[in-house]
Amino acid sequence: MPTIKTIIFDFGAVFIDLNKEVAHQNALALFELDELHDELVSMNTLYEQGLMSTEEFLDFYTANFPKLSKPQLIDTWNSMLGHFPEKRLNFIKSLASEANYKLILLSNTNDLHINWIIDNVPFFEDFKKQFDAFYLSHEIQLRKPNADIYEFVLKQNKLTPEECLFIDDTKANTDAAANLGIHIWNIDETQEDVTDLFRIKKDLF
Repeated sequence: MPTIKTIIFDFGAVFIDLNKEVAHQNALALFELDELHDELVSMNTLYEQGLMSTEEFLDFYTANFPKLSKPQLIDTWNSMLGHFPEKRLNFIKSLASEANYKLILLSNTNDLHINWIIDNVPFFEDFKKQFDAFYLSHEIQLRKPNADIYEFVLKQNKLTPEECLFIDDTKANTDAAANLGIHIWNIDETQEDVTDLFRIKKDLF
């Protein structure tokens, strides 16, 4: 029976709802494309990993789509972000107060998204301070599902993989963590909620 000492949480679709398909369709409509070509996907990935600034990111898009303004691009980019139910804040606050587990957040995100969250989620700072460590991909310049981001978290916090549970909605991300011996929950946000952790994953606790 595993002894979980650390819980590592993704952010998007675990705590804050994401409108992924809506944002994708908004982008295709804005760019007048049938699909996002590889160069756009690569630039988005570089930005999420903090390897280009917000200005460089927006300049790339306005150079390639000169009819578009930066505010239009920002609004479309941020249309992915949805509601943050307060019950999830209460859940993590309860976990933190009980102090039975080290709590870590590990998210692929970017400067524009996190600034939108700061501006639109009034309890974000309260949420953030519940964690023992809070890692955003663009700040640490590492990105899931690359193995080095999990190795970084394990090393920084002196963790044993078999004593960790990682929760993420993207299968590639949980697969990569599982390959390192970390216990996983590939949460299906359409049917499951992180607040039900101890019911759904009771076999781990």
